[in-house]
Amino acid sequence: MSPVVLATVICGILALALFLMGAAMLHTDLPAVERLRLYLGLPARQRPKLAQQLEAALAPAAKLLPPSAQESSRTRQRLIQAGYREPRHLQIYFGVRAVLVLAPFLLLLAAGMARRAPLLLMAAPALGLVLPRFLLKRRVARRARRIGHSLPDVLDLLVICVEAGLGLDAAIQRVAKELKMLHPELCGELELLELELRAGVSRREALQHLGERCAVDDLRTLSAALIQTDQFGTSVGQALRAHSQSLRIERRQRLEEDAAKLSIKMLPVLALFVFPAVMIVVMGPAVIALVRHLGPLLTR
Repeated sequence: MSPVVLATVICGILALALFLMGAAMLHTDLPAVERLRLYLGLPARQRPKLAQQLEAALAPAAKLLPPSAQESSRTRQRLIQAGYREPRHLQIYFGVRAVLVLAPFLLLLAAGMARRAPLLLMAAPALGLVLPRFLLKRRVARRARRIGHSLPDVLDLLVICVEAGLGLDAAIQRVAKELKMLHPELCGELELLELELRAGVSRREALQHLGERCAVDDLRTLSAALIQTDQFGTSVGQALRAHSQSLRIERRQRLEEDAAKLSIKMLPVLALFVFPAVMIVVMGPAVIALVRHLGPLLTR
């Protein structure tokens, strides 16, 4: 088997594994679609049969490389922070990782690359170990960024509801209902917080769980502030308003910092791409004229 064909096969396996992960794990329904189906009286949308078949196929693969208890717990926490809360998502993750590790390794052995390219034989399984973790971290970071952007709006409405006379639990429920279409990630976490409070979990533990489920420092700070407010019996409205003001000041400072770094970040781009093009446009005609006039003189 030629190296080109082997590289094509490996790329195809990686693409298939990414497709399996996307079909099985990234299948989410928009809240607008679900609400429209509810208004029309249609049944709740079920997962497609293809996703179920892929999950059933990945279940045996997850047992090929069983993780340790510590790794399984850490991965479970990252999946929750990425928005995958069901137990099947953990099995899908380790199944995809096992496919990415073993399939290129077996293909390289079957192609006889163990002697010709031993480094490739070691790099292919390592890529299978690193790639799912990298994609999961990116998913966690994107979701945390969206939650951080939606936090000021949710916090402002929460302040209005509390100062209007609602309790904290009722205000959280109201905010989660009103802003679910605009900020589905954060409102979904608030709904989980409300469900935990209804189930009998103490407010302290529920707020701690909220901070653990979202990898957002501002939300963890808000949870700590609400826990202290509940312990000392201070005004919830004043605490929320103070936190909202500090959050907006912090966001403005971050934007100012990013704006100050922009000129420095633009220097490599200008030096590598813009400046050479400008020099070619400006100096190009002069260089061509010099070559035309001085070339015959130099060749004599």
